Amino acid sequence: MMRTRPLKVALLGCGVVGSEVARIMTTHADDLTQRVGAPVELAGIAVRRPGRVRDGVPAELITTDATALVKRGDIDVVVEVIGGIEPARALITAAFEHGASVVSANKALLAQDGAALHAAAEQHGADLYYEAAVAGAIPLVRPLRESLAGDKVNRVLGIVNGTTNFILDKMDSSGAGYSEALDEATALGYAEADPTADVEGFDAAAKAAILAGIAFHTRVRLDDVYREGMTEVTAADFASAKQMGCTIKLLAICERAADGRSVTARVHPAMIPLGHPLASVREAYNAVFIEAEAAGQLMFYGPGAGGSPTASAVLGDLVAVCRNKLAESTGPGESAYTRLPVSPMGEVVTRYHISLDVADKPGVLAQVATVFAEHGVSIDTVRQQGKDGEAALVVVTHRAADAALSATVEALRKLDTVRGVASIMRVEGEKGE
Repeated sequence: MMRTRPLKVALLGCGVVGSEVARIMTTHADDLTQRVGAPVELAGIAVRRPGRVRDGVPAELITTDATALVKRGDIDVVVEVIGGIEPARALITAAFEHGASVVSANKALLAQDGAALHAAAEQHGADLYYEAAVAGAIPLVRPLRESLAGDKVNRVLGIVNGTTNFILDKMDSSGAGYSEALDEATALGYAEADPTADVEGFDAAAKAAILAGIAFHTRVRLDDVYREGMTEVTAADFASAKQMGCTIKLLAICERAADGRSVTARVHPAMIPLGHPLASVREAYNAVFIEAEAAGQLMFYGPGAGGSPTASAVLGDLVAVCRNKLAESTGPGESAYTRLPVSPMGEVVTRYHISLDVADKPGVLAQVATVFAEHGVSIDTVRQQGKDGEAALVVVTHRAADAALSATVEALRKLDTVRGVASIMRVEGEKGE
């Protein structure tokens, strides 16, 4: 028998995502009622600028007092899509204290304070759901928390930022430089006026922290994630990648160590073989590749941002949380029982592509090879081109620790025959993969 008293929802934020959540809740109210088992009523919308025109959003629900809204005793679920650390953290905490469950899309807050928020939710018998915090409409959080709960995930590798993927895709397909591709992304609305959070990897790092924590059942904070942006990637790097049968993507990589005693989480540009599933992800799309012990290799693909895709993930969580409310239960909370440490970047082992500017004379290659050997870094291939006394030497290594490679590069810079290090890029995936 369907309950007639509605479940009341408070919406914090009514921008691109929030307005779409409000619109769908209003226009699809009957469908949501049937899916939940009770009416779902939008009871209030907290905004900062009440005078702004919001098509399809009931004006009578608008308020500027977010604190009063979440503290109302009749609110069942709070949907937070305002982003940032404060006041989002205080509002979510207040929602738990006043008996409401929370659906959030706030990757920055979850990456920084996820453990504390989970603890607050558990203390007050509430849910904290956040599918929309990672990769928009693509289901990732729930599959990792629930579908793969009985499996052992060893690796999560993904493109989790649409802006950077659009820029790198344009550089790859058209030969454009970074600035030119960024201008196009901005003109099309893929990049913000200040694209720093995207192009310097902050956005992807927050998502990597969330995914690593869920995948490996341990606590991973934003500060634990190694981060490197993609602003230094050049057309020459793409030319080198093509010669290797690769392309370049900004990747979020979360791995369990081979001995199972630690994990790593990192974000940086990397060359990947054209045969890898992630190499074919184009434009502003996202994709995440998961490797699990029993399930094997799984691929999740789709739009990673935007009002409608993100609203889809928010509403999926809203339905789940409302069902839990009706059943007087809660869904899965934080799982951090493994307490695995996060290893520093220096211990990460991968392949490398190094481009050196060297003098075009006999013996240079032998000197460079000696430096690599002295630091225990094995060379896979070498390519040399020279003209008029100058030359480019491109070295691709076998797998080596990041610390060993860094020491090698510092030693190379001291050679008289090495004029400079043009670029260093990691190579993910084995040859022919």
